[in-house]
Amino acid sequence: MSVFLSLSKKFSVALIVLLAAFSPALSATDEAQVHELQEEPTASEHGFNASEVIIHHVLDDHIWHLWDHGGTIYLPVIVYSEKGLNIFSSHNLYDEHHNKVEYNGYKLDELGHIVLNGKSVLDLSITKNVAMLLINAALLLLVFMAVAKGYKKNLGKAPSGIQSFMEPVIVFVRDEIVKPNIGKHYEKYLPYMLTLFFFILFGNFLGLLPGAGNLTGNIAVTMTLAVLTFLITNIKGNKDYWAHIFWTPGVPLPLRLIILPVEIVGIFTKPISLTIRLFVAITAGHIVLLSLICLAFIFKSVWVGAGSTVMVLFISLIELLVAGIQAYVFTLFSSLYIGMSTAEHEHH
Repeated sequence: MSVFLSLSKKFSVALIVLLAAFSPALSATDEAQVHELQEEPTASEHGFNASEVIIHHVLDDHIWHLWDHGGTIYLPVIVYSEKGLNIFSSHNLYDEHHNKVEYNGYKLDELGHIVLNGKSVLDLSITKNVAMLLINAALLLLVFMAVAKGYKKNLGKAPSGIQSFMEPVIVFVRDEIVKPNIGKHYEKYLPYMLTLFFFILFGNFLGLLPGAGNLTGNIAVTMTLAVLTFLITNIKGNKDYWAHIFWTPGVPLPLRLIILPVEIVGIFTKPISLTIRLFVAITAGHIVLLSLICLAFIFKSVWVGAGSTVMVLFISLIELLVAGIQAYVFTLFSSLYIGMSTAEHEHH
């Protein structure tokens, strides 16, 4: 029990570090993601634009639109430019019809970036995904502070309440993911792995709620997680790890010249694969769900609406499974990469 109490405290510290690492990366919509997802609008004859609705949900934004007629949350804009530090509501960047307007020289460009007289600025705004990040982090802290309190209260006793619900998951991550792949020094990395697993899991689940932001489907988030794993892997990598990359044992010298660039490229393909896998899986799921929902509005048919509702329910159940699988896979590969870089090999 004392082990889990200690891990819960370390978990909170690791989460704060992770949160600090994320904030700058999410201050504006990722330009590459916009170009990947934004296509020509395909409006129906009745004026409904399914493409616009889907892209608006998938991408980041300075406003959080929940429903029409009063259901819009205008998030704070924090920018640093030649005018200095400026903080104001994003409401000033839109008119009553949600069209983009200029405010004190600041304006949103086509990609959703804030510019001052056409020039880029340092944008540290609380966007929709940043707000989701803060909600996710706050929820994790509340849950695991309660778990830590439960371990302290029930020391030497059977777990109860939320502690009994979370303990099997913590044990699963420890015994089935981290310990087998990292090895005997796994406890050093367990707080990070728990943070990684539950951050992705909670983010995936929250993203499935109506009106929620696409946090773990944002490539800036998945890239930041992958970079953290990349840094730990290579900073903690021992001499055997680097020797295998730069001087692969048991390989003839001519082949080493061919293998060396492949190994170096492999260092960077690992975080890229982590980034793309989570981003694509979550974003694709959201697009499929929204596309099915939009069918009812495009065809304006009760029968199409009923059919799409059944399909959305079925796909949503699959998405719940995918949410858990993606958290598992990301943590598994992170553990595997760290385990490979820290493994101690016998030399004969």
